[in-house]
Amino acid sequence: MELEVRHLRALCAIADTGSLRKAARQLGMTQPSLTTQLRRIENTIGGRLFSREVTGSRPTPLGRSVLCRARPIVAEMNALLSEVRLEAGQTADARLRIGSTGSRAVVGWLRRLRDRYPDADTTIHIDVSANALLQMVAANQLDVAFVHEVEGAPLRVPEGVERRVLVEREPQFVALAETHPAAARPAVRLADLAADQWMVDPSVDGEGPGLRRVLAAAGLNPRVVYGDYLTAADLVASGEVVTPCQPTARSRQGVAVRPLHGDPLTVRLFLASRAVPAARTVAAGPDPDTALPARNGAAASAPDTALPTEAGTGTEAAGPGPDTAPAAPLDVDALFGDLADAYFEIAWASPAYRQWLVRNESPLLRSHEPLTRDALDVLDLAGPAEVS
Repeated sequence: MELEVRHLRALCAIADTGSLRKAARQLGMTQPSLTTQLRRIENTIGGRLFSREVTGSRPTPLGRSVLCRARPIVAEMNALLSEVRLEAGQTADARLRIGSTGSRAVVGWLRRLRDRYPDADTTIHIDVSANALLQMVAANQLDVAFVHEVEGAPLRVPEGVERRVLVEREPQFVALAETHPAAARPAVRLADLAADQWMVDPSVDGEGPGLRRVLAAAGLNPRVVYGDYLTAADLVASGEVVTPCQPTARSRQGVAVRPLHGDPLTVRLFLASRAVPAARTVAAGPDPDTALPARNGAAASAPDTALPTEAGTGTEAAGPGPDTAPAAPLDVDALFGDLADAYFEIAWASPAYRQWLVRNESPLLRSHEPLTRDALDVLDLAGPAEVS
């Protein structure tokens, strides 16, 4: 087998994420396929490039040597593709590439972005690893990414990546079986779950260490196991495990979602973008007077000035094409405002979280007008049990 650029990209992804599983998700392939590819690369080179440890995959001395040569090649190839596409003037295929660690607000955000940029090819990349998404923003593989940062477990924010904070401290709730004695209470104390087995997803950056820190601070040492949140509902409903969850999470059959007393588990939500002005543009949407505005402004902090982001592997635009209207620079502040509106929409539709927002006088309430029942019905967010 001859080494190709895609093989070098795979090696860089494994090194950057520290995990074959995370790297496979970032590359859009399965973990077994990436494992097989890595073995073939190692066979071609003639030595082991990564060692498997408890904390993940780490480059061997040979691996570090190969990576030192691979990274400049990958960077040059990215630059080559960007420059060629820029010269080709592919305005008609302008893209808006967003990423997220997963949130019910993403649907409403996408709806607003497609209204704002109707001529753009808007795509979404979901990854449970916030660090992987931040690396993709830094590498020009994404324009913006909506991520969460577990309190006490800071993310590795690459140089040149700018943050706009949406929510400084979002409380994390707990999912437990409806038959659990604590499910009858409006708020659950950590001590109520001292005998339970907790489950966290090891792919979610900071989640395991953050939970262990909080449990230790409460003087608790329950068993913590690892699994996938996407398949955890049956285990929770059966009473096998309890899991942290977002305050906007919907209750499933047999599962109750409750706030934790005193909000011991919190995360920071922010929008990441490149802090470098760029020539990249996205096809302009409706006139600003008719586009969807942010309702009374953003939810939290944002920079004083909007800095457009720069594209990488996506389509770039040097100017108007022969059959397209002039393009406008990507307005990250506008994207942030749309995200703030979408997040408030879903937060206000969640009864337990809505009560938390009111009780804690959240800044979200000061920057947004509460949605009416009719508005929630139109958005298909309100059911009989969801709006008081």
